[in-house]
Amino acid sequence: MTNIVEAPENPYLTAQAQLRGVAAQLGLDEGMIELLAHPKRELAVNFPVRMDDGSTRIFTGYRVQHNEARGPVKGGIRYSPMVSLDEVRALAMWMTWKCAVVNLPYGGAKGGVIVDPHRLSAGELERLTRRYTAEISIIISPSMDIPAPDLGTDARVMAWIMDTYSMHHGHSIPGVVTGKPVGIGGSSGRVEATGRGVLYVTQEACRAQGLPLEGASVAIQGFGNVGGVAARLFTQAGAKVIAVSDSNGGVLDEAGLDVEALYAHRQAGGILAQHPIRHEDISNAELLELPVDILIPAALEGQVTERNAGRVRAKMIIEAANGPVTAEADAVLAARDLYVVPDILANAGGVVVSYFEWVQDLQSFFWEETEVNQRLHRIMTNAFKEVSAVAASRGVRLREAAYIVALQRVVEAIEARGIYP
Repeated sequence: MTNIVEAPENPYLTAQAQLRGVAAQLGLDEGMIELLAHPKRELAVNFPVRMDDGSTRIFTGYRVQHNEARGPVKGGIRYSPMVSLDEVRALAMWMTWKCAVVNLPYGGAKGGVIVDPHRLSAGELERLTRRYTAEISIIISPSMDIPAPDLGTDARVMAWIMDTYSMHHGHSIPGVVTGKPVGIGGSSGRVEATGRGVLYVTQEACRAQGLPLEGASVAIQGFGNVGGVAARLFTQAGAKVIAVSDSNGGVLDEAGLDVEALYAHRQAGGILAQHPIRHEDISNAELLELPVDILIPAALEGQVTERNAGRVRAKMIIEAANGPVTAEADAVLAARDLYVVPDILANAGGVVVSYFEWVQDLQSFFWEETEVNQRLHRIMTNAFKEVSAVAASRGVRLREAAYIVALQRVVEAIEARGIYP
């Protein structure tokens, strides 16, 4: 069984290539393009953590703030051995476009620590998180930079970040981070938000393409907080999820998987391929090439590449992960006229509900989950319709249209504010 394919190229170069391609269509001058192509602020930290055996290990972490023209910056923190500064730069840039395309008053940021969190004890993970928080606390705040969960982090990690930051200021500041447990200022519906947003966008995409979602075959690469939740929601919506995968490989059943059983097994720490239900083992690479109606890459960036793009047989791709399709692969998919809903639109549900959480924290007034989901549905469907309208009027694909919407909003904010001094 093969692991998820590692990104074959620098994701920051992919992000810059995407930017420059659309910037040329908008006729932006080179100075504006260069401003948008580079993060405003980058912080790299090397910090010690006391391990359970009494030894001290040095870890490296980053926090990158891409652009704050539209408001405070927003973006997750990931814990992964694959974290690099260029990866964080790319993710921060994508967050800027993502926030703009759904019209949130945020810019983009991202953070990460080079670590395999599964190899740390709970105590080691907490000490690493608190020390990393202390190191980046000079550039985060509810009015400047608001982190959130990402790959390898969760609500517990966000609680440690909020508590550490609050202790340094002498009072509780729940608005410094989103994705927290509900009991300390988190929002109802936040855990499912990204997967739910993927569902809402897919429903609109299916209507646009004349493809009934009920009964549609779906393959999902990645079975974590995004892919696992999406699999459950798609099943509840009547779709037939036939393949899912985690980092160790996946399972396939043409008749449809028992997603609830797999989800419970995965939540208990199990490996998908070791679940006793009837299935065929499948690699992550094979999952991407299944002849399904809907393919949802929900794992890491750089999964669909120039090497395998020609073998993708799905009718549509919904990018639930950040940057799952490389620039070269996207050109291949475009030549094949394959329908792709880009990441900056498809997976924006998480940051939308993070925005809701931040607003609720600032006003100390919280909404019911039904209200959260209704507001999320309205924002995601409106964003899809707006992007689709731009695609139709300009004769471009959804990816270019989403970037056009996002770049126009960011550039408008930059021009309105002017260049200081």
